[in-house]
Amino acid sequence: MNATRIRDAFPERQILYFESIDSTMRVAASCEPGTIVLAECQLAGEGRHGHTWHSEPGNGIYCSIVLPNTPVLTLALGVATVEAIAQATGIQCDIRWPNDLMLGGRKVAGILVQLVDGKAICGIGINVNHSQFPEEIAKLATSLRVQAGQELSREAILLALLPQIESVTAEDQDTILRLFTHASSYVAGRRVTVDQPGGQISGTTAGLDPAGFLKLRQDNGSETLILAGGVRALSS
Repeated sequence: MNATRIRDAFPERQILYFESIDSTMRVAASCEPGTIVLAECQLAGEGRHGHTWHSEPGNGIYCSIVLPNTPVLTLALGVATVEAIAQATGIQCDIRWPNDLMLGGRKVAGILVQLVDGKAICGIGINVNHSQFPEEIAKLATSLRVQAGQELSREAILLALLPQIESVTAEDQDTILRLFTHASSYVAGRRVTVDQPGGQISGTTAGLDPAGFLKLRQDNGSETLILAGGVRALSS
């Protein structure tokens, strides 16, 4: 990755670049707001619910940004990432509520937001030029390169991503929810199963509530508000 190109494009930002690091999230947690942390490789990349993020050297975008804590921030970052990828590559991703970008039913990017001392530490991982994945995730993950059939510029995606994040996170909450609903096929009318503390539940998604949580209409007619949990599409 050409870190100089990224720094030159955003001279007002502190941009930290590492060839190899345990986690960009860890470094970003001690940084000032506005800081961007990039890595070629993560040895312990973080995902949601304690999962790790596969961070193959030199092929992905592994990025953490320190932002103010604002409502529906995870959803805003999803919209910004979809827009940036489309702008830089022409590839249109779907968003699986609340934080996964999907291509062909497989995960191509993920977003993680953690609060540290009142700051939002926002991790974005994008599978850009991966050609293969470890066996345990090979059926679940994909990359932009697999979709495009050619190698893509990580710098071009980052150059689109950072302005999109600034633009989308500056919108009011209602606008972000509207943008997310437009970008995601999972928000309404999608048959899904959801992991919950009491076990799995299934039903049809029925939109977002004003706080950005997912409404699920179960087959028995009851409606459940999904606050967290793994959402997976069901075959129709």
